[in-house]
Amino acid sequence: MDSEVQKVVKETLLNLHKKGVLATPNEYRKEFCKVSKKFNLSVDECELFKELVEKLSKDEQLNIDEKEINSFEDIIPILLNRVSKDNINALAELFQQSIKPSISIDIDEDLKKFSVKIGNSPALIFEDDIQKEMQEFIIKRFEADKKVVKQKTSEIAKLLTLMGQYFNDAIKSSGDGSKEVSDIKSQIQSMDMESPSIKALTELQSKLIDAAKSIEEEMNSVEKKLSTGKSEVESLELQVKKLQEELEKTREESIRDHLTGVLTRKAYEESVKKIENNFIRNNTQYAVVFFDIDHFKKINDTFGHDAGDVVLSTFGKVLEKNTREVDVVGRYGGEEFVAIVHFNLKRELLKYLKRIKAIIQENNFLYKNNKIHITFSAGVSIRNSYNSYESTLQKADMLLYQAKEDGRNKIILEDGTII
Repeated sequence: MDSEVQKVVKETLLNLHKKGVLATPNEYRKEFCKVSKKFNLSVDECELFKELVEKLSKDEQLNIDEKEINSFEDIIPILLNRVSKDNINALAELFQQSIKPSISIDIDEDLKKFSVKIGNSPALIFEDDIQKEMQEFIIKRFEADKKVVKQKTSEIAKLLTLMGQYFNDAIKSSGDGSKEVSDIKSQIQSMDMESPSIKALTELQSKLIDAAKSIEEEMNSVEKKLSTGKSEVESLELQVKKLQEELEKTREESIRDHLTGVLTRKAYEESVKKIENNFIRNNTQYAVVFFDIDHFKKINDTFGHDAGDVVLSTFGKVLEKNTREVDVVGRYGGEEFVAIVHFNLKRELLKYLKRIKAIIQENNFLYKNNKIHITFSAGVSIRNSYNSYESTLQKADMLLYQAKEDGRNKIILEDGTII
């Protein structure tokens, strides 16, 4: 036993040293009791403390556990929070008031007896059975109050319904409507609101009648004002419609390249984000086609920049007209265009590419009296072959460069197919 005590003493001192806490009698006793639990050692003083805690209320015990209190000195502040005997009478009176109905004036015999019992022995409020009984009376109080409130709100609802009808008829007023409004005002005046318990409702009735009189006096001018307001609203509607059309036009211009009619690069990249998200979710296959007009600088040098603009505009219109709505075409920069083309079978993609090439090859671009024949080069990559859209675009750009290096006027696909 002595050896166990020595172990507890040794570990207690080591723990205090590690924590940097001075081994005062109070701190030593707290740590000693903790360590003794670890060694299952029964110490009279520690057991005495435990017995004292068990006699306290559940809330006090919880407070002690949360604060890890292990000494008699530290438990004193918690005990000081207990209600003073001098305050019990006042507290009991408050409890009695809290369980009496605040609106209903009916108090049953059980509640009277309970109030007398609490009044004679205020300390009973700390008993569990008494507290449960108080809870039951509080619930009864709520139910009684609720019943009275329901009755009063029913009367208020009736007033509001009549007043709502009054306002509605006033707004839609006509020669016949004037009589209907007056009838409703009479109904409000005839409601019996003289009960002392509903003084507030009587005042509300009076205010509603005054309001009804004011509305009645204004009824003739209301119709004229509404007629004038209707004309103003119609005028505003026309202005709003015109603004909406202008905003739509501005929005369309902001996403379309002013020269070629295809998407601007920014609008194209926004569309690509949606297409890429759809690919990730549903594996919707698509190809990236990078177009570049061959010898475009030579066209500008030979026929002028206006001719170059005609070529760009017409080429863009060819791409836009022959590309489906589910696909997108954008001007990437200068004479470069890029398209996103969805497909299931390779032959669908080839058909699209051959159609574009045939249109450009078999037709001339007209500028004034000049017939300008152009060709283009393109690189095509398939999204499914790469980890990202960016990688797919980069591959299409590389294939475009290869097409230009190999003599231009050709479309090269990533699998080696040349059109």
